[in-house]
Amino acid sequence: MPADTPLSNRLDDDDYPAYTMGRAAEMLGTTPGFLRAIGEARLITPLRSEGGHRRYSRYQLRIAARARELVDRGTPIEAACRIVILEDQLEEAQRINAEYRAAQEASGGSAPAAS
Repeated sequence: MPADTPLSNRLDDDDYPAYTMGRAAEMLGTTPGFLRAIGEARLITPLRSEGGHRRYSRYQLRIAARARELVDRGTPIEAACRIVILEDQLEEAQRINAEYRAAQEASGGSAPAAS
């Protein structure tokens, strides 16, 4: 998003990296080390400020919160990250399938039966 976009628009954007590592950890009730660990596991990749500091978006915080739920239940962090990635991929695939079905119905065709 361009820097000349009004601040209110950027803060409404789920992908805008508005949160520092410290603030993100505080919001999640975790430590900066946890955020670094899920970054190393490639669950989320925070953007970097000009000074090199990690910045997180609201979307990334939701993903991190889900990983934390799993870790708090005893799931190893690497497994928790993989589960969250798979959940996210499944959600995206379901969204695409729903769009495909809606487009098929709108065009008068019928979508193939789900197995």
